[in-house]
Amino acid sequence: MKRRVTKAIFPVAGLGTRFLPATKSIPKEIMTLVDRPLIQYAIDEARAAGIKEFIFVTSRGKSALEDYFDAAPELESSLRKKGKKDLLEALKATTMESGAIAYIRQQKPLGLGHAVWCARRLLANEPFAVILPDDVIAAETPCLQQMVEAHAEIGGNMVAAMEVPADKTHAYGVLDIKEDMGSVVSVKGMVEKPASGTAPSNLAVIGRYILTPEIMNNLNRIKTGVGGEVQLTDAIAQEIATSDNVYGFRFRGQRFDCGSKSGFLQATVAFGLAREDLRDEFKDFLVDLVASRNAAQ
Repeated sequence: MKRRVTKAIFPVAGLGTRFLPATKSIPKEIMTLVDRPLIQYAIDEARAAGIKEFIFVTSRGKSALEDYFDAAPELESSLRKKGKKDLLEALKATTMESGAIAYIRQQKPLGLGHAVWCARRLLANEPFAVILPDDVIAAETPCLQQMVEAHAEIGGNMVAAMEVPADKTHAYGVLDIKEDMGSVVSVKGMVEKPASGTAPSNLAVIGRYILTPEIMNNLNRIKTGVGGEVQLTDAIAQEIATSDNVYGFRFRGQRFDCGSKSGFLQATVAFGLAREDLRDEFKDFLVDLVASRNAAQ
């Protein structure tokens, strides 16, 4: 019997150096996309997928993450007295039940695999999800929910994947496909950031995973790899070799790399235009802006 995925790991220990100086004092995950921080999008996606327990792998200087998900009785009282019911409703999604979130420190920046490994004692013999908040995905059905539904059918290890241009494959982990079954592909290999012209496909791994307990055992044995870090892809590759149970999942939706400034700006525009309360005014502004820039040139 396949076990339901109810726990998710959120690796949020990074320093966010690409967004300095903003991230000197605030965690990157708290940076706001329209009117919600990046981490809220990740939490909402996890909740939609049926996740009940949330494990944050953090580092020093990340206390604002903990505060964000705490209750704010003074603020709530003030909004209630002023009759601002819509804002009170918006706050509900930001408050987590006591015990729903666990925080673990990653004391050294040793990579994604090491961050996942840090959460090992909070997992039993069960599958678990990993969500990278930098990857924000706009989708009618949230990406992880799509994956959980597919995983319930086939089990094993599953990674979210999307097709990228051939000249961009060097920036991703790329799947070597054994069998293409449409939305799901079976995987015979993974290549981390292949040299130009050597990628086995154009199907790239992005920041959503559903993993078996064996992955933790593999991480126990793995030594540092590329960049002196413990690579999660190495642990997944061991499962390909020993169990042949790794799948790529072509999710339905649009992914934004909010770990980059360009991707963050693109997401801001896309999510702003998707909001009914902002769309018309924002669209008019963008049209006028483009017209004035073209005229100036």
